[in-house]
Amino acid sequence: MNTRNLAEIDQDITDPSYGTPPEKRSIEQLLDYGLILLDKPPGPTSHETVAWTKRLLGIEKAGHSGTLDPQVSGVLPLGLGEATKALGVLLLGPKEYHALGRVHTLASKERLAEVVSMFSGPIYQRPPQRSAVSRQTRIRTIHELEVLERKERLLLMRIVCESGTYIRKLYYDMGEILGPGATMIELRRTRVNQFYESDGLVTLHELANAFALWKDGDGSRLSAMIRPVEDAFSELKTVVIRDSAVDALCHGAQLAVPGVLQVTAGLKKGDLVAVYTQKGEAVALAEASMPEDEIRDATRGHAFETRRIIMAPGTYPKKWRTRQSGREK
Repeated sequence: MNTRNLAEIDQDITDPSYGTPPEKRSIEQLLDYGLILLDKPPGPTSHETVAWTKRLLGIEKAGHSGTLDPQVSGVLPLGLGEATKALGVLLLGPKEYHALGRVHTLASKERLAEVVSMFSGPIYQRPPQRSAVSRQTRIRTIHELEVLERKERLLLMRIVCESGTYIRKLYYDMGEILGPGATMIELRRTRVNQFYESDGLVTLHELANAFALWKDGDGSRLSAMIRPVEDAFSELKTVVIRDSAVDALCHGAQLAVPGVLQVTAGLKKGDLVAVYTQKGEAVALAEASMPEDEIRDATRGHAFETRRIIMAPGTYPKKWRTRQSGREK
């Protein structure tokens, strides 16, 4: 296998007539391979927010990563078109919330700190009665739990936690230990995996205005609001493949060693990776079938097992043959 740097791989790109580097995609392309970091307002459900976005942009397919309750605001990543297939990756990382709640007893500073420390790390949680999942006790990890401000019985906290953690239930359980109970008043999500509130969220009104401007001939605002789907994979290890292997992978073939040009150093068997073209386009998500050193030394065999195809078939030319067509030739 060849392990050259990306700069050296450029010479393998022989035909610029197919494929588009992510940073050069048109708005039409971004509407099928793009992400929007939406600032969800309190009120509508996440499903309603997606439906409004589809109507605003005139597209048939969109989805969201990580459901927010109707009254919760904040970071809601949306996938457009084929980018909906990438949203599951964002559920693998942590989420951050800022939550305001009221404890029903005026606990001392020391007692409050003691109870907060009890809810750091792995905790048992049973989903609340009004939830979209079965009410079975499960383990969720609280990575960080910090009291930002306290005013009498009002408590503002920052929580970094595993996906699927119920913050309302976290307040409730803390209140059970403190005494009479606690109630969450307001909640905002400020981070989903690698995407933060400070990364430039987009409101529905801003999106509608930018789309109208694009229709009038100015697409600068809209193109700035839609990120390439590849941004969702920034935390994953990577694999770069030959152009000749792209369409076969899009049609369901497994990625064999001869089609691989480069892998991330230190890749281990079982690692989830993002598979890219030489132009930097996301092709698929895959799981490594062998570690980096074996891939480097091998000349044949399946190096990766495809988990999710991102790129639509036909984006790259067909350079593979079925066994039947091979016999005919």
